[in-house]
Amino acid sequence: METSLLEFPCDFPIKVMGETQDGFAEAMLVLVKRHAPDFDPATLEMRASKGGRYISLTFTVRAVSQAQLDALYSDITGHPMVVMAL
Repeated sequence: METSLLEFPCDFPIKVMGETQDGFAEAMLVLVKRHAPDFDPATLEMRASKGGRYISLTFTVRAVSQAQLDALYSDITGHPMVVMAL
């Protein structure tokens, strides 16, 4: 079994960046809620880049396991609208 430096459950911020386009935030919200159904969309933080070409979204999820986070990151980074996820 893999060990994690995190203690679960914990609040874990995930930052997702992509080009500014219609449907980006909604698509990411669907992915996040698939893995963290209790995520409150009202807590989503959005920030546009200085030039407005990119947008970053920060989702703070209540993580219950490393496997949950790994699956969430896999779905997010595999999405064609995502440039980067931290």
